[in-house]
This record gives sequence, structure tokens and C-alpha cells, in this order.
Amino acid sequence: MEAVAKAKNVRMSARKMRLVIDQIRGRDVNEAYAILQFSKKKASEAIDKVLRSAVANATYKADEAGESLDVDELYVREAYVDEGRTLRRWRARAYGRATPVLKRSSHVTVVVDTRE
Repeated sequence: MEAVAKAKNVRMSARKMRLVIDQIRGRDVNEAYAILQFSKKKASEAIDKVLRSAVANATYKADEAGESLDVDELYVREAYVDEGRTLRRWRARAYGRATPVLKRSSHVTVVVDTRE
């Protein structure tokens, strides 16, 4: 049973989020939960939320189809982070100049599936 969850416009750069998402790709769901729980990165909170949503979507799809689904059989089949929109702000600097401040965001996608 395949299920997808997405989180868009998460206010963190894609580069920082990819460090965490690379650790859970291909792992069992319970193992991925453990990795995210003990990670020191702030991105792990947002990714944990998306992973839990994907598991909830899988159980909902299974219930709608009238099938039984064991959450322990699920694994993270796909997990990736794309760049979202960038907010551009300006910061005052010396001699009347201004330099840009880029506030980056990202889109997180997690796909869970049962092992064959």
C-alpha cells in the first residue's frame, strides 16, 4: 500500500533538510522514527511530521480499500526535498549600501510503501 505526504513552503533551506532526509531514505518506518527522534537537527521535526502523515495516509487508504495494514511492514520508499520559493529581503550595511538576505524554503515529499 503506497501513500504519499508532502509539506510545502517549510521555512528551512533544502540543503539543511537533505542532510536529515538522506538518513531515512530506504529505512523501515520505525527505524526512521528513531533516527528522527534522536537527531539534533531542527529539520528532523518537520520531516517527522511529514513521515507520520504519510503513514496515516497509508492506513487510511488501507481502511478505505477494506484491507489490513501492519505499520511495521512499511518502509520509506522515496524521500526527497526540493527548493521552494525564496523570500528576498535587504539588510542595511556600511556606507549606505544594502546587501540581500535570502530566506529560503523547501518542499518535502515522503512516499511509504509495504515491502514485497
